[in-house]
Order: sequence, then structure tokens, then C-alpha cells
Amino acid sequence: MSQVKHYGCFQFKAGTTAEQIAECFASMAGMVGKIPGLLDFNYGPYDSAEGLNDGYTHGFIMTFESPRARDEYLPHPVHEEVKEVVVPHLERLVVFDFNM
Repeated sequence: MSQVKHYGCFQFKAGTTAEQIAECFASMAGMVGKIPGLLDFNYGPYDSAEGLNDGYTHGFIMTFESPRARDEYLPHPVHEEVKEVVVPHLERLVVFDFNM
């Protein structure tokens, strides 16, 4: 089976502090080792002179060992807990998956 890259972009709501953004990503990073098949997590703020981010300020990439691992992550209780931390701070998000 092929690995899955799970890529997302966030636009945080106006007034979201740097500390709140850090808390969001710390909670997401904490899923590694708790959700089977989630191999890694990387994130960062937008950093390009192109200006093609359409208002999205931060991005992340997760690697799953297989499509099945990604599918099992989606309803996983740990993921649901993380969504409770992150989603209230989001204005918009987009997620895109592809197989490697």
C-alpha cells in the first residue's frame, strides 16, 4: 500500500493570538504516537513572496502509512479532541490528500 500525505491550510479568525495558534499546532503534533498509522506531522506559517495563499496563513502536512490509516484517523477520538481545540479558531480551512 502507498502512504498518504494529508495536507491542509488554515486561515485563523481575526484576533486569534500567536499563543492560541501555537496551542492548535501543539495539539495536532500530539496526535503522532497516539493515532496508529500517523507517521509524522509538520507545519508552519505561510512564507512566500508569491502571494498566492488566498488568505490562508498556516499549513500542515501529515503522513499516514496507508489510506486505511488515514481513514481510521478521521473519526479517531484523539482527532475529535484536537478538533475541539483547533476548529473554534478557524475562519477557513482546506484539506487535500494524495497517495505517494
